[in-house]
Amino acid sequence: MDNVDDLFNPSLAAALIKLDPEDGEQVVEYFKAQALLMKEKALLQASVRDQRKLLVENGKLKKDIELLRTQLQDKQRRRTAKAVLSPAPPPPPVSPAPTTPVANQPAGATAAVLTNPSPPSSHDRRERQSRRRRGERKARPTSDSLSLGAEPRVDVSRLDLRVGRILSVRRHPLAEAMSVQEVDVGENAPRTVVSKLGGKTHLEELQGGLAVLLCNVKACKLRGVVSQARLLCCSTPDDCTELLTPPTGSTPGDRVTFLNYPGDPDRELQSKDRVWELLQPDLQVDSRGVANYKGCGFEVKGKGLCRTPSLTDAVIR
Repeated sequence: MDNVDDLFNPSLAAALIKLDPEDGEQVVEYFKAQALLMKEKALLQASVRDQRKLLVENGKLKKDIELLRTQLQDKQRRRTAKAVLSPAPPPPPVSPAPTTPVANQPAGATAAVLTNPSPPSSHDRRERQSRRRRGERKARPTSDSLSLGAEPRVDVSRLDLRVGRILSVRRHPLAEAMSVQEVDVGENAPRTVVSKLGGKTHLEELQGGLAVLLCNVKACKLRGVVSQARLLCCSTPDDCTELLTPPTGSTPGDRVTFLNYPGDPDRELQSKDRVWELLQPDLQVDSRGVANYKGCGFEVKGKGLCRTPSLTDAVIR
């Protein structure tokens, strides 16, 4: 079908016209039109197959790029953490310059020594070159650790804190001291959260309320139920517990940020980095009931600060 005219050469067309003088020409034109339609249909089907193949290949490439980027970020964090934690090497020893006694020499000899010092021996040159090379090798890790040390950070900006609305709450089927919440954090589907809010907490009062959630923790199974986030609450030494409450006007999905600690949060907190454990001692509620990190408040931009309903001077967990 690459050339429709080849299917209908003059002899074939003449034969058809001879068989049917009245409608022969129309029959020939009809067959030509049908052949053209079949050719266009075949080309269209081939184009659709090529598009589908390209879409599949693009999807695979996107997954490969995402995997490589994650591996590169993990490798960079391991390198920077190793550089920060390793002690800086001591500076290379500097030997004192050799001195030549001139006290018991005549004045002319002393002047000659001062003006025309003897050239260093080949052994001294080799020793100085060796010390210089050792000094360069030792100084290089120190500069690397300083340049790389500026990139990693262990502060509250690495936490993905968001406002969420508790849609439902129930007791954990296998643990009396735990509860299971379904929380809307502004995504397509709510997240399941397992928390230690059982016991004295009136769970029915939590339903429909707003809370602050840590959303970039790794999903884990707690007594048979997978938890996909962490509800932030505060507690006092006498075992009183309250959830942190966002400011009035907050909506599910609003980010909780810190004025003094800008930056994007980690995609997922790695357990080996222990970021949450390192930050938790500085997460507190002050005497006014305001949640803060090192004195910098939990803020929803344009709406206010996160607080507790009644507790003060409490720790956030």
